[in-house]
Amino acid sequence: MGTVVLVTGVARHLGARFAAELRRREGVDLVVGVDVQPPRPALRALAEPEGPAAPYRFHQLDLRRPAVARVIAEHGVDTVVHLAVSATGPGSTHRSAVKESNVIGTMQLLGACQKAPGVRRLVVKSTTGVYGSAPRDPAVFTERTQPKVLPGGGFAKDAVEVEGYVRGFARRRPDVAVTVLRFANIVGPGADTPLGAYFALPVLPTVLGYDPRLQFAHEDDVVEVLCRASFPAGPGTVNTGTFNVAGEGVLLLSQCARRLGRPTLPLLLPAVSWMAGLARQTRLVDVSPEQLRLLTHGRVVDTARLREAFGYRPAFTTPEAFADFAAAQSPGLLPPGRLTAVTDGLAALLAGADADADAAGARSPRPPRPRS
Repeated sequence: MGTVVLVTGVARHLGARFAAELRRREGVDLVVGVDVQPPRPALRALAEPEGPAAPYRFHQLDLRRPAVARVIAEHGVDTVVHLAVSATGPGSTHRSAVKESNVIGTMQLLGACQKAPGVRRLVVKSTTGVYGSAPRDPAVFTERTQPKVLPGGGFAKDAVEVEGYVRGFARRRPDVAVTVLRFANIVGPGADTPLGAYFALPVLPTVLGYDPRLQFAHEDDVVEVLCRASFPAGPGTVNTGTFNVAGEGVLLLSQCARRLGRPTLPLLLPAVSWMAGLARQTRLVDVSPEQLRLLTHGRVVDTARLREAFGYRPAFTTPEAFADFAAAQSPGLLPPGRLTAVTDGLAALLAGADADADAAGARSPRPPRPRS
C-alpha cells in the first residue's frame, strides 16, 4: 500500500500548492485535505494538478474540535503534514481566534495522532520567528541556539508553544518520525504573508537608524522540503528532527526597498509602532509587534544542517527568492533601474571624492616637526 497523507491548512496558498505537488509524487495513494473553510475557487484549481495524480478528499472541519480523529481513522492516514500554524487564519483575522487555531488546534491534532496507531510520520511547519529578534542576538542562529529573548506574543509565541507540544508528542510516540521545519519569511509570486503585505505598501515605514538583515525562503523550495520530509529519508540523509529552511545569503531592508522601487520613510521607533497599530486597526496591513522587531533587528539562521543532514540545498538564494517575489509586485514609485543607477552614481562620486582627498593629502608637504 502507498502513503495516505493528511494535510492541514489547504485553504491557504501554500497548503493548496503542497497538496497538488504531493498528489504527483510516486507512492502516494491518497491526499486528505482539511481546513476550517473550503478553499477559494482559485486555490481549488491550484490543488488540481495536471496529468496523473493521486485522489484527493477535502474535509471542512475545525482543528479545535476532535473531528479530525475520525478523519484520520476513516482514511487510514499514516502521514500528517501540519501547515495550519499560521500568522493569519482563513476564517478570522482576530488575534485570539488565530492563537486558538494554532495552539488548541495543534493540541487536538496531536491528540488524534497519538491515539492513531497507523500514524508513522508527522511534519510540522514552524518559523524562524521562534528565535525572536533582539538587539543582543547572535549574528546567526543554529537549530540549537537559545534565543536571548523569547517571543512575547503573536505568531512566533504560538510557534514556540506548538513546538513544545510536538516535542512532548515525540516522547510519547517514539515510533513516529517527527520533523519540524523552521521556515524563514516565505516569498514568491503567490505567497500571501503579512510581510508580503508590508512590502506591497507604496512607501515602506522603517525604524530610523536600523537596516536589518533579512532572509527569505522561496515557496518552491518550501514545497519541495515539505515533500521530502513526508517520505522516508534517502540514503545518507536524515529528515527527522528540527531544520532551519532559508535561501542562502541575506538582504538588508534597504536593498529590498530598492529592488521593489519603494521609497522608505525612516521614523523613530515609537512613531513606527503607532503607525503599525493604526494599520492593524484599519486592516490596511497587519504589521504585528513581532514583525516590527524583525524589521528593526533582523534575523539570520544557519542552514548547514538542511544541506548536510537533510540533503537539500534550496534552488533559490535569498536575493533570488526576493527578486522573484518583486517581479510579481506592482511597480513602485521609484523605478528600480533608475534608483540603482542613482545609488551607484552617488557611490562613485563619494569614492571619487575620497580618492581626491587622499591624493591631495599625499601631495601636501608635511608640517615641520617641533623642536624640543
